[in-house]
Amino acid sequence: MSNAKVLLPLLEPTVEPCCPPLTERPLTAEEAERTALMFKALGDPVRLRLFSSVASHEGGEACVCDISDVGVSQPTVSHHLKKLKEAGLLTSERRGTWVYYRVEPGVLAAMGQLLSPSGAST
Repeated sequence: MSNAKVLLPLLEPTVEPCCPPLTERPLTAEEAERTALMFKALGDPVRLRLFSSVASHEGGEACVCDISDVGVSQPTVSHHLKKLKEAGLLTSERRGTWVYYRVEPGVLAAMGQLLSPSGAST
C-alpha cells in the first residue's frame, strides 16, 4: 500500500455572474444582490487595478508576485484579492508558495451582457 497522500481540492462557494441585460427586464432581488457584489468589489481602484492586471496578464493567469505592485502593502493586496474572489470575479490556485489568479470563466462576457442593450450581440 502506498503512503502517498491524496489531496482533494477545497470547494469554495461561487457567485454566479449571470443576469439578463439591464434593459431587458428588472433584476430579481437575488440577481441584484449578486450583481451589486461584483460591482462593489470593482468599485475600489486597487481592486479594479488588480482585476485588470489578472485579466490582461499573458496566459490568462497571474501570480500574486507579478501583480502586487499597486501601491499598497502585501497584506492589503491579499485582502483585495480575497474580496474579488468572494464576489465571484477571480479564482485562485496555490502552486508551491505562490498563488495564481484567473478571472472566473465567463465573468467578463456576463458583465458585458449585463450592460449591453437588450437584443444586442456580444
